[in-house]
Amino acid sequence: MVDAIITPNGDLDILSKSEIASLQDSSNNVYAKLFRDCALAVLSTGADSDDGHALLAAHAEFEIELMSSARGVKLKLSNAPKNAFVGGKIIEGIRNHLFAVLRDIVFLQDQVEVWEKNGESITDMVFKTLRHAKALKPRKRPNLVVCWGGHSISDYEYDYTKEVGYRLGLRGLDICTGCGIGAMKGPMKGAAIAHAKQRVTDARYIGITEPGIIASEAPNAVVNELIIMPDIEKRLEAFVRLGHGIVVFPGGAGTAEEILYILGVMLHEKNKDVKVPLVFTGPEASKAYFEQMDAFIGKTLGSEAQALYEVIIDDPVQVAKHMCKSMKKVYKNRRKLDDAFFYNWSLTIEEPFQYAFEPTHANMASLNLQKGQNAASLAANLRRAFSGIVAGNVKPNGIQSIKDYGPYTLDGDPEIMASLDALLASFVQQKRMKLSGEYTPCYKLLSA
Repeated sequence: MVDAIITPNGDLDILSKSEIASLQDSSNNVYAKLFRDCALAVLSTGADSDDGHALLAAHAEFEIELMSSARGVKLKLSNAPKNAFVGGKIIEGIRNHLFAVLRDIVFLQDQVEVWEKNGESITDMVFKTLRHAKALKPRKRPNLVVCWGGHSISDYEYDYTKEVGYRLGLRGLDICTGCGIGAMKGPMKGAAIAHAKQRVTDARYIGITEPGIIASEAPNAVVNELIIMPDIEKRLEAFVRLGHGIVVFPGGAGTAEEILYILGVMLHEKNKDVKVPLVFTGPEASKAYFEQMDAFIGKTLGSEAQALYEVIIDDPVQVAKHMCKSMKKVYKNRRKLDDAFFYNWSLTIEEPFQYAFEPTHANMASLNLQKGQNAASLAANLRRAFSGIVAGNVKPNGIQSIKDYGPYTLDGDPEIMASLDALLASFVQQKRMKLSGEYTPCYKLLSA
């Protein structure tokens, strides 16, 4: 453990007295605890674990104090993880991430009441959060590829994500991921090598996370822009508003949640003219994963949803070519819609995809997983089901809830539940639910 005083490096040097006061009393301030836990996650970058509950418990003695002076702010760390330091000095990227955490938690405090008004306000506040983080680049043509996929993937799948990232980077495309390891790190690592070969000096490796998951998926070493959204729904909206195309690699419940989110959004009638290139890809050995995912989508959401994406197996060059070509289509589409290149205002995102879903046992049990609703509504409810499974697998609060009350229960139409059971069983068999150890399901399907 290490004690240290950290000064900012040109980012968020000053705060108001009220902002400082609000983060100094951790005993009764939810934001002070939020700041402390997110800071610990950032300092734990490189930890070989996806158990956020265990991480927080292992560093119960860690403390972070906001120090103020007339010249700015500093952070006093006590019992910090030593892997964040080299030669007694904090790693520069981790220093930047620490102050990014401070920046976004302070901003969240000021804006939290606005999130609760309506969908239009939520979209506006996602925009303002990204603008506050200086993530919006108004004079750049579309070139940002969002990469989704699991943190618990095989070595050959990880190598494949690096190769895809490399091919994207050679074509000058930037990368945005959930900022963790596995399929979130691989594309960034590959692109970083390609950008270096192409002498790109302003490459972007954007990591978007949220407080509930950051302890389980700490920012990887390549991330150079860290953004913390208040919850998973706002995080997902930030991905699709900020990015210009999406590449999905193999993953588990979290990746299924992401897929259901974008399909549910794109199934909305008003989004038929909005271009969001979507590619599923992986090595040949992962072909069965996408066959299972495609079958699940077909049986639950139908052929209209299946038509929204393209599957490219074992061909990183083709993925990169497809995305590069798609950037030109996105450029023309944004011009036609008179929309910004840096933020996709044209997408209509309904409230079920925007408001935070709390995965309590009661909320999970009451999800509508029946037929007779439109595909977008079913996608929203299935996304919530997977969101709860992610919480039970890796989020500290979810893990504790499962320990206290047992597994979540899900019930619905027998055919839908059978498809869900088959998909989840494949995730368990392929060890996509957890990084290590024997997996105990945090869910029970009643009608499967």
